[in-house]
Amino acid sequence: MNFADRITRCPIPFEPDRGEDALALTPWAKGDVARLIEGTAGCAPYLAGLIAKEPDWLQAALEDVESAADEEIGRLAELAPDVLQTELRRAKRRIALLTALADLGGVWPLEKVTGTLTDLADMACTAALRATVGAEIRRGKLPGQGEDDIASAGGMTVLAMGKMGARELNYSSDIDLICLFDETRFDPDDFHDARASFVRATRKMSAMLNDLTGEGYVFRTDLRLRPDPAVTPVCMAMEAAERYYESLGRTWERAAYIKARPCAGDIVAGNRFLESLTPFVWRKHLDFAAIQDAHDMRLRIREHKGLGGAITLEGHNMKLGRGGIREIEFFTQTRQIIAGGRDPDLRVRGTVPGLSVLADKGWLPRDVADRLAAHYRSHREVEHRVQMIQDAQTHLLPNSAEGIARIAALMGMDKDDLRSGLKARLTEVHELTEGFFAPEGDTATTCEASFKNEEQITSAWPRYPALRSGRALAIFERLRPEIMTQLARTGRPEEALAAFDGFLKGLPAGVQLFSLFDANPQLIDLLVDIVGTVPALARHLSRNAGVFDAVIGGDFFAAWPGKGALVRDLRDLLAREEDYERKLDATRRWGKEWHFRIGVHLLRGMTDPEEAALQYADLAEASLSGLYPDVVAHFAAKHGDPPGRGAMVLGMGSLGSARLHASSDLDVIVIYDADGVESSDGRRPLNFRTYYARLTQALITAVTASTAEGRLYEMDMRLRPSGKQGPVATSLESFKTYQTQNAWIWEHLALTRARAIAGPKELSQDVEAFRRELLSAPPPRDVVLGELAKMRARIAAAKGPDGLWDAKIGAGRLQDIELVAQAGALLAGKAQRRVREGLSGAVAEGWLTAEQAETLRDAYTLCWSLQLASRLLSEAPLDVDELGAGACTFLMRLTEADSVAALREKLETLTGEAARIIDAVLPAIEAEEGQGDEG
Repeated sequence: MNFADRITRCPIPFEPDRGEDALALTPWAKGDVARLIEGTAGCAPYLAGLIAKEPDWLQAALEDVESAADEEIGRLAELAPDVLQTELRRAKRRIALLTALADLGGVWPLEKVTGTLTDLADMACTAALRATVGAEIRRGKLPGQGEDDIASAGGMTVLAMGKMGARELNYSSDIDLICLFDETRFDPDDFHDARASFVRATRKMSAMLNDLTGEGYVFRTDLRLRPDPAVTPVCMAMEAAERYYESLGRTWERAAYIKARPCAGDIVAGNRFLESLTPFVWRKHLDFAAIQDAHDMRLRIREHKGLGGAITLEGHNMKLGRGGIREIEFFTQTRQIIAGGRDPDLRVRGTVPGLSVLADKGWLPRDVADRLAAHYRSHREVEHRVQMIQDAQTHLLPNSAEGIARIAALMGMDKDDLRSGLKARLTEVHELTEGFFAPEGDTATTCEASFKNEEQITSAWPRYPALRSGRALAIFERLRPEIMTQLARTGRPEEALAAFDGFLKGLPAGVQLFSLFDANPQLIDLLVDIVGTVPALARHLSRNAGVFDAVIGGDFFAAWPGKGALVRDLRDLLAREEDYERKLDATRRWGKEWHFRIGVHLLRGMTDPEEAALQYADLAEASLSGLYPDVVAHFAAKHGDPPGRGAMVLGMGSLGSARLHASSDLDVIVIYDADGVESSDGRRPLNFRTYYARLTQALITAVTASTAEGRLYEMDMRLRPSGKQGPVATSLESFKTYQTQNAWIWEHLALTRARAIAGPKELSQDVEAFRRELLSAPPPRDVVLGELAKMRARIAAAKGPDGLWDAKIGAGRLQDIELVAQAGALLAGKAQRRVREGLSGAVAEGWLTAEQAETLRDAYTLCWSLQLASRLLSEAPLDVDELGAGACTFLMRLTEADSVAALREKLETLTGEAARIIDAVLPAIEAEEGQGDEG
């Protein structure tokens, strides 16, 4: 389809004489093309002048407008330096005319218009930089660089910022550039000469684009977005810039780098520099403090420009004024900054794409994103019409009714329709965005209730680390009425206030978290729920407040995704981190968030104890299997790939049976198969035994080491062959030999719960096949039961229960019933891992009756619920009498008891019955010494 057939709108000549003059210069124009030229020239004197200068070129260009634009921009790459200044201005003139006609005629959408203008700016910067850096190289002023280095500008890169970086240049835009050079390309002794050369080249490049000659100018250039422009050179070393941003960078600079893009020079080095700034721009936690920074910046701009009044069209600033372009950009970029550290999909440069992805990810309602995107496009079109009239870098609507009428004519509209539509759009933009930055009114409820010890507790708050900064204190004072009101509504307000005090006291800093609460008041309800129920979890939260991010930044209250989805999620997360230490930290942050989610779902009755047990186990397995490949890769980088078939991680105990609680450690065995390979082949090769022993230690360190993000899990490897005296990693052959020839009965009992957790699939399958084969031929029943009786006696002699509420240790409790279930699984020869399945195996073997097994299951279910609750409620042994009202309610719900007294009676009755059953089905025997290391 040709240009004429694509025209969907035309300007109305505001000055008919100018329009007729333009038609006289373009006699070849017919039909809609003629009307477009007449209306354009009749409204915009600047465009009328361009038509007068380029009538012949325009005729050919309109035959294929896209190709004409591409050819005009592309020819700049081949120009000689001596004609470049003139030809750049000719290209600017032609592209300005072509984009204006395509825009005014509705032939190109906004994105094509701004994209073409950006393409011209990119090529202009590239051509000018090659010319000026090339001149430095040919004069021998750039140390160590030759003709081959001109294409990459000798290591200098130009970063396009703002609208140019986002490919959103407006019609008469200036271009914001940051010029940097890669200092690593030069010897230290040559650094100052190189920098001086790049500074000269930058100034000449800027002049080539910026200077107004008889041919006009190309682009006004602004180099002031660089770090500390008052004292730094116009081109600076990347390392110095990176240090500045790491130590002194501000929120507005983070926002600026959302759109940053290398546009000229050494593109590879530019991208590498931007990658190095990822931690600066995209924070690892949700950054709601950026809202206040952005709001303060908006207020400063309004105050400086005098733009704070009501919307009046005459003289209104379409960019910075109320309801204008900048409000949409700030709104979008601030939301991107808040969550982009957690979700790389949000790291898009354009404003409209940014709004769209924010809606896709649930950060904005789709209708809000669509309305703001539509208004953004409309605002930009108005902005372009304002600038087309005289090629002025202005965003101000005309001050007169006549001027507004000219804009309406250029847009092909009735002036009253323009007024009403424009005012409605400006008003709606302001209404949609202003509440995000500065919610009107105080939504907090005044707290009518009083606390007996309120003054004693709250008087210490200003001395807490989280409230020492003025900014943190100001945000907290806004939140305080709502927090106190919520605390007063709990079952025991004084207990809740004390627990909140513990939470507040443990916070190392407050601005980010208080900003999070300020922007998401529903989190206050969740926090109060936690502090009023589980003070221990509240104290944990004060040390790991970042887990609140998960509540806002994802499907926190959705159904459990399952182990497979967790593994994929963690692998995707780790794939985005190149540094090994950052992978370890990322795994810990990820694990804490999911751990917190499980606890909250249990706390709020969204899951039951059985579901929570499986979820904790899924998380542990996903953490190990997701991290393990990176542990291996990091180790292999130094010592070579694993000899043979590699090593797998065998989960034992509660991990193997997929039944964990909030503070479970992980019992594992590492089994490898060198498959005849004697050593690795890396930079520092190791024999296979040493290799796998050290790899296992590397895994232990990766999981258990306390990094800046804390510890992932505690690990226990005492269930490996020969216990603490054996090697930390066992070969498959040794494992098989030990289990078939030397293992104690208790080790075969433990093996009933073993499960492959991480490592090569084929090796894991071989270990599982051996486990099933071994357990399919159980020892005689009297041998198994005799050994089980001895184990019970030794355990009882070694450690008794830690009070009445110890759900794990003691006759008829968790550990006791688990041993019986393992014996049932072993005797049945079915290799079944779970307690319920093991007790069914005991019934099938005739060792237990169905009624006995059911009683043991009931006791186990109660003890598990008690164990799960106790590990969530307290870091110390559970003392029900010391629990607050919320914690007691939670405990009663999990254990299905009506009161503490009823729970005590239920626990004593069921565990007593379970103990009597176990005593009855096992032979009476005294504990014996020397029966192996039971770990």
